[in-house]
Amino acid sequence: MDRHAFVERKTTETELEVEISLDDFNDPCIKTDVPFFNHMLEQLGKHSGFALRVEGKGDTEIDSHHLIEDTGLTLGDAFSEALADRRGIRRYASLCLPFDETLVRVAIDISGRPYLDCNLDIEGDVEGFPLEVLPEFFRGFTDRAGITLHIDQLKRGNRHHLAEATFKAVARGLKSAAEIIDDSMPSTKGTLTA
Repeated sequence: MDRHAFVERKTTETELEVEISLDDFNDPCIKTDVPFFNHMLEQLGKHSGFALRVEGKGDTEIDSHHLIEDTGLTLGDAFSEALADRRGIRRYASLCLPFDETLVRVAIDISGRPYLDCNLDIEGDVEGFPLEVLPEFFRGFTDRAGITLHIDQLKRGNRHHLAEATFKAVARGLKSAAEIIDDSMPSTKGTLTA
């Protein structure tokens, strides 16, 4: 099974290319107009074990919101396409991930039903990356990927550690939930797509 996808998105605000392979690992190749966001996407690629390439530019002279949100949408489309019918996946995953003083909990269900519950302290920014767009990125991703994602900040820390712990935790959760463990459909209704 080739769990690979390539998705392009072009709007008046952004241009994006996302390529993902769920079963092949390469060092992430990330190039956007927002350096700290690049660092977060590199964490997502590295800790998920997926081969991930993201290239994007947007109207960041206005702000970075459009680029970050549209990247979530495009990544969600690619993830969903790569999963295909989701046969054989583990489906569920949950974990707590520490980054020094910060602790983030993530729970994932690749259910075909998009839902995000994001409980993070999102005030302020890190190197020009506004933390208030974190939920927008993950909402775009979950809406298009068709997954349920709960993110809870259990212990506060500095903003960099919070953002990085969140991306790493989501990455590790996706890796586990998307893992092929058998050849069955992990649903009593016979499908995991909307």
